[in-house]
Amino acid sequence: MENSLSDSGLVPSQQGGGQSNTSYTRKTINPNEAVAIYEAAQKRLLDVNNWQEISGDLTASFTLTDDDGKPLHRSAQEGDNIRINIPGPGSQTGEGYDWVKIELIAENNNPDIAYTGMRVRPFPLPEKAGKEVAHFFKAYATSSFIVEKKGNQIKASVYGRNEIPNTAVVPFSDKVRNFFIGLGAILGLSKIQWKSLVKGLLNGKR
Repeated sequence: MENSLSDSGLVPSQQGGGQSNTSYTRKTINPNEAVAIYEAAQKRLLDVNNWQEISGDLTASFTLTDDDGKPLHRSAQEGDNIRINIPGPGSQTGEGYDWVKIELIAENNNPDIAYTGMRVRPFPLPEKAGKEVAHFFKAYATSSFIVEKKGNQIKASVYGRNEIPNTAVVPFSDKVRNFFIGLGAILGLSKIQWKSLVKGLLNGKR
């Protein structure tokens, strides 16, 4: 187990493109309540299929899948894929969706400073691995989803790093789509989505 969040590798260094930090914090008086909120948030974090339910109806939907693109009905694991259906036009490259792969899940259960986190990266359509990235950001980009507890404070965060619109895809319509959606995300539109998610991770269903 890692001893500190900074050593976990969950949030890569920023090398280029856009970046974003979105967090939500709850504080409790009772230490037992802090533990209960954190443990519930851990489960919600890894329950990717229910992210839209805790975020709200006007947000993106997320589906955990295997390497054949078939839905998985369990908690997330390293190597799983996430199929994302964002509001607006879909990606031809991703057959209507954007796709990321879970490349790291890290956890530390220190009683004073605990965290659980998941790092994802844009990826090709599962059954076409090795082909074009099916996401509006290039494969340099990462999103890191983290819940942590320090004493009686619990925080949920999403950190975006190295976000560059993916305009290298072959379909011209995807070039245009990815440019505008990627640019909008860099300019802050994605924070609306992530703000709803981080609140939902700590508060549960809306």
